[in-house]
Amino acid sequence: MAGVADAAAPGSSGDGRRGGAPEQQQQQQQQDAGRGEQKSSCSSGESWPPAGGSGQPPQRTETLGFYESDRERKKKRSVSDLSLLRFISAELTRGYFLEHNEAKYTERRERVYTCMRIPRELEKLMFFGIFLCLDAFLYVFTLLPLRVFLALFQFITLPCYGLRDRRLLQPAQVCDVFKGVILVICYFMMHYVDYSMMYHLIRGQSVIKLYIIYNMLEVADRLFSSFGQDILDALYWTATEPKERKRAHIGVIPHFFMAVLYVFLHAILIMVQATTLNVAFNSHNKSLLTIMMSNNFVEIKGSVFKKFEKNNLFQMSNSDIKERFTNYVLLLIVCLRNMEQFSWNPDHLWVLFPDVCMVIASEIAVDIVKHAFITKFNDITADVYSEYRASLAFDLVSSRQKNAYTDYSDSVSRRMGFIPLPLAVLLIRVVTSSIKVQGVLAYACVVLFYCGLISLKVLNSIVLLGKSCQYVKEAKMEEKLFNPPPTSTPGKPLSKPQSKFKSPHGIPTDESFSASVTNQPVHQKENPTSLLVTSNSDQFLTTPDGEDKDISQDNSELKHRSSKKDLLEIDRFTICGNRID
Repeated sequence: MAGVADAAAPGSSGDGRRGGAPEQQQQQQQQDAGRGEQKSSCSSGESWPPAGGSGQPPQRTETLGFYESDRERKKKRSVSDLSLLRFISAELTRGYFLEHNEAKYTERRERVYTCMRIPRELEKLMFFGIFLCLDAFLYVFTLLPLRVFLALFQFITLPCYGLRDRRLLQPAQVCDVFKGVILVICYFMMHYVDYSMMYHLIRGQSVIKLYIIYNMLEVADRLFSSFGQDILDALYWTATEPKERKRAHIGVIPHFFMAVLYVFLHAILIMVQATTLNVAFNSHNKSLLTIMMSNNFVEIKGSVFKKFEKNNLFQMSNSDIKERFTNYVLLLIVCLRNMEQFSWNPDHLWVLFPDVCMVIASEIAVDIVKHAFITKFNDITADVYSEYRASLAFDLVSSRQKNAYTDYSDSVSRRMGFIPLPLAVLLIRVVTSSIKVQGVLAYACVVLFYCGLISLKVLNSIVLLGKSCQYVKEAKMEEKLFNPPPTSTPGKPLSKPQSKFKSPHGIPTDESFSASVTNQPVHQKENPTSLLVTSNSDQFLTTPDGEDKDISQDNSELKHRSSKKDLLEIDRFTICGNRID
């Protein structure tokens, strides 16, 4: 029995070893797995056990939103999960949220709204500017002859009243007389230019030649306009400059002949333009007219992809106003010449009407597209056109002040490059050659027509003046109207003489403003040194020596003021070639 027990004992122990073998194998596998993890962590640069001495295994690191164990699971995925159907399903169901970039999309929406507002704001500016040009153009036919007549009457009756202020005529009257004399001389000189011969000479050219000629005429017209107003201003200033000063000019007569030559040549240039347009209207296949209208769309390419600031856009807007008004006058001349050739048959006017509308529509479309994309590419709001309109209105209102230093027609010429004298000479020449006045009834109709023009001029001036006052008040520019234009000696700051009116404590009193107003007599006796008359906004450019420290503090305010100064004082062709100051 003992032997059996002894024999059974080893068997039972053996069975115990066999029963415990699986547990030992599992423990051995866990130890091997732990050593594998320790080796992998050591190979990746981590120490085991960790520095904290906790003895716990390291946490799984997250990479691109997935754990290391997830990577192993992805590797074990079947190939069927990466199918084309799954990719298409992901493309069809994936989403995104625009509010994650709210500022960007809000800006894009504002740009769309700005482009939608451009046609309305631009046409409001164009409408106002065209009526300004019409007012300056009607002035040559209506009020200028009356002013010249009154000036000559005063000159003839001068011995009866004696000299006043040692002047035979007032400066404005002298300028009016020169304008009237230039107009009459150039009108008689235009009689030596044969319009019919010019028409047939241009009609005999090929289409491509006429296209080149028309482009050259447009460039020449801009050059003549830029230099012509300087010639006229030089004549007016030379004739009205005080005689006490040292003579620094070549004389009135040379300047007068230069002005006459300029007006005559510019009138011939506009006549060639009108003749070329007339040839395009009378061509059978209308190919020349189509090419000339396509030339307007070439203007988009030359201007849209350039950098523009507010001053540059203001220059372009003024140029477009002048160009559109000039085209209207050219179309009127073309219609008059064609109606004369067809014996004033009303039916022929309806033949010309579609072509006229097509030219006007193409001009409007080109201007809208051009300005819309310029404002889009340069981040300019549509409200800038109201500022441009206020600047033009300021010129009209300031010319009605007692301290005005220029006539309004001259102000429009400088601002827009629109000089009415050459265009008026050509229109008078065409009207007198197209319409024959014979008999008392015809002269009575001419007198009635002249009275109608005067009524139109007066009505247009009243409406424009009222609208201009409204625009100036809306822009808060009326304060500048009541300040006289200051005078300063070249090379000296403008504000230094004003320091005389400061109180002992350094605080300026009301005497400074009253003295600046009362020291502006009607005929001021000036020193031999020349004085420069500038506008009120020049004060933003010069500051007293004691206020240099305040410039850095009020930098934003001065920057805003200087931008308005640039807009108010900018003249035609001040910024040439889209140059950015």
